[in-house]
Amino acid sequence: MNKQYSLEFFPPRAAEAWPGFEQAVAELRVLKPAYVSVTFGAGGSVQSGTVDAVQRIREQQGLDTAPHLSCVNTTPESVDALLARYREMGVRRLVVLRGDLPSGAGLPAGPFRYASDLVAHIRKTFGDAFHIEVAAYPEMHPQARDPAADLRNFCTKVAAGADAAITQYFYNADAYFDFCERAAAAGCQVPITPGIMPITNRRQLTRFSNVCGAEIPRWIALRLEQYGDDLASIRAFGLDVVSRLCQTLLDGGAPGLHVYTLNKVEPTVDLFARLGIDAGEPQAQAR
Repeated sequence: MNKQYSLEFFPPRAAEAWPGFEQAVAELRVLKPAYVSVTFGAGGSVQSGTVDAVQRIREQQGLDTAPHLSCVNTTPESVDALLARYREMGVRRLVVLRGDLPSGAGLPAGPFRYASDLVAHIRKTFGDAFHIEVAAYPEMHPQARDPAADLRNFCTKVAAGADAAITQYFYNADAYFDFCERAAAAGCQVPITPGIMPITNRRQLTRFSNVCGAEIPRWIALRLEQYGDDLASIRAFGLDVVSRLCQTLLDGGAPGLHVYTLNKVEPTVDLFARLGIDAGEPQAQAR
């Protein structure tokens, strides 16, 4: 089976950051990703930036680009207008999420409380115009009641019309394989691509993990603490850890990798080189 490799970027918040963003995308384009995705901020705070980023990537780099779409602060009318615009731009792939809720907020009001609601609406309104990716959580969504409920939520998104899934990042391959096995047993037969977070900064990784519920194994945390502010050692150690994880996942049957680049070039380039992924190898497309 051909493996599919994809990359994630986030749109700049400040105008002066756009040149650096565009340069990073241009430099990572040589890896020939099957597609790239573009995130948005909590509460949809930079959704306009997502649209701008998608348009620039498509026009400047010619990459298949998947915008993230959230339930937060959306209505059927706003979703339909946005997707009509994306369709006119040539976008054929989406990453559909419930989205990060503003601090202290409950579930989104209105018809789109869960990602499955949004997926179902897109399928009803746009048919098969878009290939839809949804999120999966090998270590359980931090707000899920238990692993069984979390798996049911995932299967609901698949039943609503999701084509595939991308996981939250993790550093325990067994968690991924266990989730895939349970999903398959439950009849959720879609590709589940591991989300990969390079390790380059201890404090940043700790902050991200505290928010999203991803576990940093104790032995990794202790090693990172040992290195302190020695960024070169952290990056070298992180590359060893993450490349071994990726190889284990690929050898175990993962359909590919989705790398959270954080708009940085070197960690992703180094990871691909360590894994021996040929930058000239053609990538599979969704459509």
